[in-house]
Amino acid sequence: MSKENITFRIDSDRKAALDAIASQINRDRSYILNEAVDAYLEMYQWQIEEIQKGIAEANAGDFASDEEVKATFARLTNAY
Repeated sequence: MSKENITFRIDSDRKAALDAIASQINRDRSYILNEAVDAYLEMYQWQIEEIQKGIAEANAGDFASDEEVKATFARLTNAY
């Protein structure tokens, strides 16, 4: 995989926090930023895929029954 440079602005407090984390785990700032971008992309790619699946299910008329919704709601609200 080829690597490219990218430039963006960040406030000084965040830069200091990144540098502190990098120092504490003996890595450079670039490593920390790449890890953060990987986590961000993974989260949002998963979310977009799940939304697309839900839209496809809705378009196909695949909805939960009233009983399924009530059972799920009861399970989630009684757990706490």
